[in-house]
Formats: sequence, structure tokens, C-alpha cells
Amino acid sequence: MTDGVEFPEDPGAFAAGRPEAAAPDADPVYAVGIGPGNPEYLTRRGARAVREADVVVGFETVVEFVESEITGDALTCGYDDEPEVLAEFADRVAGGERGTAVLMGDPNHSGYQFVGKVESAVDAPVEVIPGISSLQIAASRARTPMEEATFVTLHKSGPIEADLERLERDVGERHLLVLPRPFDWMPERIAARLLESGASDHEALVCERLTHDDEAITHTSLSELAADVDSREETAFSDLSVFVVRR
Repeated sequence: MTDGVEFPEDPGAFAAGRPEAAAPDADPVYAVGIGPGNPEYLTRRGARAVREADVVVGFETVVEFVESEITGDALTCGYDDEPEVLAEFADRVAGGERGTAVLMGDPNHSGYQFVGKVESAVDAPVEVIPGISSLQIAASRARTPMEEATFVTLHKSGPIEADLERLERDVGERHLLVLPRPFDWMPERIAARLLESGASDHEALVCERLTHDDEAITHTSLSELAADVDSREETAFSDLSVFVVRR
């Protein structure tokens, strides 16, 4: 059995530690953002990288969204077997096969942890192919221009206090686009935290399962969301949510 990869302590920081190298003579490994899951939002460049790969790796739920584009083999993983699956992927790339890793949305929006794990596993340059992020869809639905917004992802492992403080600093001054963390930092708790920090009661939207047939957008406010913190044991929203607070 293939031994597992030993990942860097902070894979996201590892991926962001330097710019991409110039295009090599050999085929790079691609890290493709597949969009929010609706195949119509998969870019043509990303689809080609998936189709032309001999082996595609990614979380099972992500690979399922692009299975119609896969012509080679698919290696799927979960959090528990990431090291072993990525080691197998790396072995196949080292053997001369073309490899593509797939990530939800756009790797530049909270996907760097998986990019860093792929990059630490393979002995080959990794080229990121950006995708359409659910954040871009949410900004369109909420009419919150990206250049006037603060984006924070709480959907990650490790400490998030600095991210919460950024939200407290910018609420009211800039639009907020937030990826909640299932299920301890969901919109209700984030709203309560913002109000406790002294924020005014702003208009808010919770955008769930964007671009899918069951897409839902809840128009609400910070106070309405915060009121549910004490009255509900669980969140009212999906783990596939973007939380928007208009300034």
C-alpha cells in the first residue's frame, strides 16, 4: 500500500509562499476550480484540463460534479484518506501520467489548503486554473461589487479570530462576503458577533446552493439572524452557503 504524503503544517501558506514558476517544458499538474457545482459554470479551460488528464484527484463530492468530463481515472478522497490518495496520485504523475486536481469554486477563494497539499505531494509544477466562485455568484445576486467588499472565509481549519475581527472592523464600511464554517460559525452566530461588537443592524442575505436547481436566497437582517442564536440549537442554513452583509 502506498504510504501517505506528509503535508506541510500550513498547506495554504505553503501554496501561497511564492509565485507560480514559468511554464515548464513538461506538462504541469493542474489545480482546477470547477465552479459552484453547476456544470454550466465550469470554464472551457478547466474542462479541457479535466478531459485531457490521465488521472483526476479530488474530494468525492467535487469529482462527482465533473465526472462527465473525466476520460481517465478518478481518485477520490475524504479528509481521512487524503495523504494516501494524494500519494497514489503523485506516484502516477511521477510515472509520466498527466494529472489534474479538482476543487470547488475557485482555488483562489479558500482552496489553497488543498492546492498546497497537492503541491507538496507531486514532484512537478502545479498550475492553478481559476474557476467561478460561489462568492462571485453571491456578489452578483446581492449587487455588492467585489472592489467594495471584504471577503473572509471561516471555512477552514485553524484559528479564525483574526478573520472575525476583520469583519467587525469593516462591517458598515464595506460589504461583507463570508464563507461560514459548518456548523459552528454559521450566519446566525456571525450576525450575533457583529452586533455584539457594536455594528448597526444591516441588511443581510444568506445565499444557499447557488446555481443549483434548489438555490435559495434569504433576505434578512443581522438582528433577525442573531435572534435565532438562542432560539435554535442548529442553523437554519445549508453548509453550502455564502453570507452577505450589505453596508
